This record gives sequence, structure tokens and C-alpha cells, in this order.
Amino acid sequence: MRNQRPVRYKDAGVNIDEADRAVALIKQSARKTFTPRVLTDIGSFGAGYRLAGFKRPVLISSADGVGTKLKVAFLAGRHDTIGQCLVNHCVNDIAVQGAVPLFFLDYFAVGKLEAPVAGQVATGLAKACAENGCSLIGGETAEMPGLYAPGEYDLAGFIVGCVERSGLLTGKRIAPGHVLLGLPSTGLHTNGYSLARKLFFEVAGYKVNTYIPELDATASGELLKVHRSYLKPIQALIKNGTLDGAAHVTGGGITDNLPRILPSGCAAEIVTGSWPVLPVFELLRRLGNVPVDDWRRTFNLGVGMILAVPEAKAQKATRALKRLKQPWYEIGRVVRLKRGSKERVVYR
Repeated sequence: MRNQRPVRYKDAGVNIDEADRAVALIKQSARKTFTPRVLTDIGSFGAGYRLAGFKRPVLISSADGVGTKLKVAFLAGRHDTIGQCLVNHCVNDIAVQGAVPLFFLDYFAVGKLEAPVAGQVATGLAKACAENGCSLIGGETAEMPGLYAPGEYDLAGFIVGCVERSGLLTGKRIAPGHVLLGLPSTGLHTNGYSLARKLFFEVAGYKVNTYIPELDATASGELLKVHRSYLKPIQALIKNGTLDGAAHVTGGGITDNLPRILPSGCAAEIVTGSWPVLPVFELLRRLGNVPVDDWRRTFNLGVGMILAVPEAKAQKATRALKRLKQPWYEIGRVVRLKRGSKERVVYR
């Protein structure tokens, strides 16, 4: 039977007026990141960017999401750090190949669009883009009723950077004897949240606003700390010729990420106790009696980036880090892979 009452898009759960308000807030934030190289405005069918200043450019791109860290944001009703985490994660993924970020696009999908929430997310995206010297030039805001639980959304992003072909970091120059410098993380960054949420909110019974004395933070305050960017220290070591490889410590921890830059025949020897493991990781291990191997492969344990530098250039590298007021820890060395061994990372 035909419906006698007109059915509008809003009746199906999509509010175009709210979408317009959200886009207006996103435009306001994004335009603050624009440079003369941005050729189109937010809302164009495709985003235009003028590449300049490179002789033999190599474009480096990466796409990623925030993962179940979003669940903490939903519980806390706080959405200002999530965008920063996404941008910085993507920046780090291309920075380890020597690239500087050019532009970023986001994908924000939600069951019911709320402009203030979208605005908070966009503010975080734009803040991190500005801090990393790249432009937020476009993206997609999708309202899809029935696909997401009420109050929840998904957030993903795509970044493009550039590096001179001669400056591409591949790790090929890494050899036994290289020094491994660890740069501290701010916390979990964007990995291990499925386990962390289970331990905090189910095992320990914390609420989002529970104050945890040993962390000097609430549960949500600790878990929503911003995933930091390592672009500046990486670029500083590239410019002074001391960096031969860099590993972003994300899912899989040091154990799974460091081998991604090691040439065949090389392994890494990591000295346990050579850096301070952040209290949140010690707490998580105790709460779940987490086996050491799982612990190391789930969390960054306080090291968010590892830089591989030749032993002869280690002092020059650390002087550059010191000028940036960037703390570091000498966490190990590159060694020869033992014959018949499959262990690319050994802890001692």
C-alpha cells in the first residue's frame, strides 16, 4: 500500500541540515591548515594539491584508523584527541621512510550525525595537521543509519607525503653494530586498546572517570593521551646524515615492528631495563597477569619510535636530539642473525 504521507530523507535517519552544519565546522578547521599549494576548497569532488620544491619526488602514502581507542572516546564523551592521534599515526608511518607530509584526508562515518562531535574530531585533525606542516584538504562525512550503534562512529585517514628519491629511507644501510635509539611514547598511542579496555573496565572495574593514583590520571585521561608525532626528530637526523632507518612502534610492539626495517641477516638485541617502561604498561601487566611475550607484542612499553644510526655517528645523532630537547634511550644494537634462528628481536 502506498504511503499517503511524504517520506523525507530525514525520516530514514539522514539529516541533511545537520550534515551541512557539520561540514561548515569541518571547513572552518580545515581552512586553517591550507597553504598556497592547496588548489581546491573543502567540498570539491576531488581535492587538488600542487607539488613543488622537489627534483626527483617520490610520493609516500599511508591509510589507517584509530581502532578501538574510539570506544574510550565514546564512553568519555571526549572527541578532541582522536583526530590528533589519527594524523600523527599516519605522519609517523610515512616519516620513517623519509617523507614529509603534504596533505591529509579523513573518513568520518556515523549512524546519526551530531555536528558538535564532528566539529571536535575535525578540530583535532586540523590541529595535528598544522603541527606537522600538512594540509587537511578533504575527506568524507557519511551518515549511515543502522550501520553504527547510537553515539558511535568510525574514523580513518589517508596521508600523502614526499621525499627526494635520494633521501628515501629503506633500512638497506643498516648493519650489525648500528645503535638503536628509542624515543619515548606518550602512552598506548593507538595500539592495544582491545586488551587495555578489557583490563581497565572489566577486570579492574574502572569507570572512565576513575582516578588511578599510580598514573596520576583518570582511566579515560590516560587512555586518551595523544599519539605523538616523531616527524621533527626524524627529519633532524636525516638532515645531519645520521639516520639509516626508523621503525614506528605500533601494533606488534618492538618485537614485530623493528624487523620491518632490518636487512636480511640482521637481528636486533634489545636491552631490557634500558628505558623506563611507563606506569600504565606495568599496571596493565599486573591487572591481567599478561605473559611477557604478549605484553611486548601488544604494547609499545614506552618506546614509540626506534632510530637506527651507525655507531660512528651516534654522538652526532644524539646531539641533534638534544638540541630539539628530545629525550632518547639507547635500547640496543643491531647484531648478526644467528644461523638457523628465526628470532629477529632478542631481549636480554
